[in-house]
Amino acid sequence: MRNGMNLILAALALALVQVGFLGWMIAGRAAILRDGKEILLKVEPVDPRDLLRGDYVFLSYEISRIPVKLIGDIPAGKQTNDEGQITVRLQKGADGYWRAVSAWLAQPPPSTSADDVDVVGHIAAGWTLSGDTTLAPDYGIERFYLPEGEGLAIERDMRVRPFSIRAAVSIDGVAQVKALMDGDTMLFEEPLY
Repeated sequence: MRNGMNLILAALALALVQVGFLGWMIAGRAAILRDGKEILLKVEPVDPRDLLRGDYVFLSYEISRIPVKLIGDIPAGKQTNDEGQITVRLQKGADGYWRAVSAWLAQPPPSTSADDVDVVGHIAAGWTLSGDTTLAPDYGIERFYLPEGEGLAIERDMRVRPFSIRAAVSIDGVAQVKALMDGDTMLFEEPLY
């Protein structure tokens, strides 16, 4: 009898931990969407479809290609590395879109402007720091899921008209897509929860 009660309590505790973890993940994402600094990025589309989650547009941005010359802390003699992290400092252009102005492989120096936004990306193994090469960070905002049947039409439209996303960036550099924009028209907005 006592062992059965212990098993029930252990299963209940495990379930509470799992629910708590999921709640923490959802609340963290919602906090970024609610409180993060909003930026606008011009998108470049790729093919949509995910068998489990439905239609999506795969998005690429100008900040998806960081020239090595923007990296401010390249260690002497360092040419390639394993998978790692990059922090990219963005500034808003006159056209309203945010662009990369500098990047760091380690901790960035403090910004001299309150308007700067630092976004953290991940880079795959095998990158190089020589010549005119670029790094291709993944910021976690490269997919935007759409209602079923919308992906192909939006991808087609992206090839003929300028699209962008509104994103929110937390103080520690984590980005979340807030909305998909067709020019000045918001097509889809991410709910907080």
